[in-house]
Amino acid sequence: MTGDVFIDTNIFVYAHDRSAGDKQARAVETLDRLATRGRGRLSVQVLGEFFRAATMKLKPPLPLAEARSELAILARTWPLVLVTPLVVLEAARGVDQHGLSYWDAQIWATARLNQIETVLSEDFSEGRVIDGVTFRNPLVPGFTLASLG
Repeated sequence: MTGDVFIDTNIFVYAHDRSAGDKQARAVETLDRLATRGRGRLSVQVLGEFFRAATMKLKPPLPLAEARSELAILARTWPLVLVTPLVVLEAARGVDQHGLSYWDAQIWATARLNQIETVLSEDFSEGRVIDGVTFRNPLVPGFTLASLG
């Protein structure tokens, strides 16, 4: 899957957050470009986290029917990589050896075990590399998809 990019939940949430200003615009632009190029991937973990954040954390939250509709669109639009027992075990290693929170470690492990070298997320230090997976924040000014190669 060389060239694929794993998209963390927060990028999808910002794309729906009307109060996020520039972050919303950058998230939408990033997702549009990745979709056009067929490079974005996500997991069922991201789907579940998106639904929860969209209905409980956004201000105002998305109505349940709209959130369900958006969830279905995400599931149809983006190729999904599976969270397997091996991913769970690797995530536990990420917690132990790299000091990640479990859910961040599962994002990292899913990307790593699916040979996805880049994760787009606001939750990690920009440019951090863990066992061959690089974390990039597309919400910072100056970020371009061209920088991903």
